[in-house]
Amino acid sequence: MTSTAHEALRGQDAGKAPPPWQRRLRRFGYVPRPVTGLRERLVPPYARPSDRLWTVLGAPPAAARRLWLLAAWGGPLLVALVAGLLRFWNLGRPHAVIFDETYYAKDARALIEQGYEGSWPKDVDASILRNPDAVAVPVDPGYVVHPPVGKWVIGLGEQLFGFTPFGWRFMVAVLGTLSVLMLCRIGRRLFRSTFLGCLAGALMAVDGLHFVMSRTALLDQVLMFFVLAAFGCLLVDRDRTRRRLADALPVDADGLLRPDARIAATLRLGPRPWRIAAGLTLGLAAATKWNGLYVLAAFGVLTVLWDVGARRTAGAYRPYESVLRRDLLPAFVSTVPVAIATYVVSWSGWILSGKGYFRNWAATEGRDSSWSWLFPDWWRSLWHYESEVYGFHVNLTSGHTYESNPWSWIVLGRPVSYFYEDPAAGKDGCPAGTAEKCAREVLAIGTPLLWWAACFALLYVLWRWFFRRDWRAGAIACAVAAGWVPWFHYQERTIFLFYAVVFVPFLCLAVAMMIGALLGPPGTGEAAERRRTIGAVGAGVLVLLIIWNFIYFWPLYTGQSIPMDDWRDRMWLDTWV
Repeated sequence: MTSTAHEALRGQDAGKAPPPWQRRLRRFGYVPRPVTGLRERLVPPYARPSDRLWTVLGAPPAAARRLWLLAAWGGPLLVALVAGLLRFWNLGRPHAVIFDETYYAKDARALIEQGYEGSWPKDVDASILRNPDAVAVPVDPGYVVHPPVGKWVIGLGEQLFGFTPFGWRFMVAVLGTLSVLMLCRIGRRLFRSTFLGCLAGALMAVDGLHFVMSRTALLDQVLMFFVLAAFGCLLVDRDRTRRRLADALPVDADGLLRPDARIAATLRLGPRPWRIAAGLTLGLAAATKWNGLYVLAAFGVLTVLWDVGARRTAGAYRPYESVLRRDLLPAFVSTVPVAIATYVVSWSGWILSGKGYFRNWAATEGRDSSWSWLFPDWWRSLWHYESEVYGFHVNLTSGHTYESNPWSWIVLGRPVSYFYEDPAAGKDGCPAGTAEKCAREVLAIGTPLLWWAACFALLYVLWRWFFRRDWRAGAIACAVAAGWVPWFHYQERTIFLFYAVVFVPFLCLAVAMMIGALLGPPGTGEAAERRRTIGAVGAGVLVLLIIWNFIYFWPLYTGQSIPMDDWRDRMWLDTWV
């Protein structure tokens, strides 16, 4: 039976009375699955609040529609505003160079001033904190092991606000805030629900790891921003592509959209600027840290599979063959070459300066290379530099106090202490009457209840993907895997929990999806109302507990002095000390 015949039968079934067995089961709360039209399957509509909500609020229908439209941007902007206030509050504290800021803050300063990283003296941090204007940027090139984009971003904040803790943390806090806004909009588009989208953004706003990384000048938060932006671009591209397919399909005499095998298999989908934008942002991700390359590969497969699903839904008999012929090459060209070009351009400061580390390798040690006739010197020097950096990364096996195995990340097995002091009573915010010293720490750890809830949410997402073929669950699982699974290949390497910030947005999407399942679909009747009420109470309790947990750990996220007993109370696991 053809796809068109299937759709016709579904349309006939939709107009008939339900069979007797369904009518009998309705008394027990059974609700048959509604038949969804083809257009709604290709481009699902956004959920609208029930009329009962507007009645309770006392809003007339016209005002209710305006409020609903306003909430599409108003809700995400409100969540982002709260996230920004949290992240920019006292951003310059602690007034110290914490953890790996000692590398990236100084490298960013050198990039902004001279286009390449310098070789800084080991004891210069104290001088920078005391009088940054008196510290000169070294002209001797420094050996660095990460691409420059993240440091360019950090350096922009230093250019605006000076070579100070606030300056080098400013742009990271901006990207952290914007990522909350993006996640709200991405969640809204993914779930077709403003509420669930804003919920996902709100969960990330109160995640401790995302919060701490938004207030620290490290590269991983910048990487997370570009990865999330790429996911959002591909999601917009998916909607636009499916809408173009829907517009091209025929409409029958009843005004219903019908599948068409020829159109579904042969339609050219035209220019896809959002996929090019995804290639650009994925290139920026790889030019921040190399693990962005794994995300590029995973998202490339994801967008091709989305095209397969779109053509299949539209009626193509052999959707994989259709995508192979029509979409695979454009998908590759709009992502991989764009990402590579973006990566190379990101090194323009190093290329044009002529003074960076290994910049003149091709003209000295590599002058006898058999490839010198084919590639310019700067290209061969860059290739040599990258090969040396790769060797450094794969052989980085020296132990570290806060290293952790990727298996433990999802349960927060071993967080990273960025900053720790134990001020005496009456000093640095330690209460004067404290019997012993206080603890003042910045601990890179996720909000525990959120992450532990995410463990169950990931199981739900995988179940939803395997057994219900829910593409939204598959997209979330793909993004989490792209940021997490590659690290299992490097378990001998020195790695840390804060690398997991790359997939924090997708953990929040998974939890939001699970909460949406707890709430349940809207329905009529007493049983459905009871089901929704119980689900709403359970979801509300979970969200409130997560918010409370974030507030409880607030002193450890912000480096506030607390009595030692209070600090010990927050060390829930022995491995956190």
